[in-house]
Amino acid sequence: MFDLDGVLVDSEPVWEEVRRAFVADHGGAWQPDTQSRLMGMSTPEWAAYLHELGVDLPPDEIARGVVDQMAARYRDEVPLMPGAVEAVRRLSERTTLGLASSSPRRLIDVVLDAAGLTESFAATVSTEEVPRGKPAPDGYLEAARRIGADPGGCVAVEDSSNGLRSAYAAGMRVIAVPHPRYPPAPDALALAWRVLPGLDALTPESLSSRPQPGSLS
Repeated sequence: MFDLDGVLVDSEPVWEEVRRAFVADHGGAWQPDTQSRLMGMSTPEWAAYLHELGVDLPPDEIARGVVDQMAARYRDEVPLMPGAVEAVRRLSERTTLGLASSSPRRLIDVVLDAAGLTESFAATVSTEEVPRGKPAPDGYLEAARRIGADPGGCVAVEDSSNGLRSAYAAGMRVIAVPHPRYPPAPDALALAWRVLPGLDALTPESLSSRPQPGSLS
């Protein structure tokens, strides 16, 4: 199982830039912990949260405005993480892949199409399509259901605190590939079954070995 933002796409800086500007332009006040709180939220959750920060629009209009700006940025360039395409293709040759992302369906489809990875995934889930976003396990459980897999037999690849907590709560073994700019909290990283320095180290062999939780490879 893959996450999208921060794992396959270096999108968190883009999300932060777009949402910061949107909040400022519509009467809100960005808080010191806003970015960390937003990571993993589903679209309805983060739109409601930005409204609570003082954005003077209803949540559905906030979501539409931010996603429109994100789609425009992605039309110019999709900022793929180093080794992302190669890692997905490498693993898809040996195992069935799913994706559970906090991004809206529209952006998931744009990214995978632009990267030529749509056919590599047997199922993709946006947390818009489940009751709760990350850190709740709903997205990962739904992705496992769609590919017909037992969550306990799945491995999830995550970068953020809420993502790690989500996959762990779903009963999956979690490989952490921390983003250098947005590292996960120590307590969330401690949930990882394995920590890798980058996607180049994500191989079929890395999914089958059994190191101690939180060990560094």
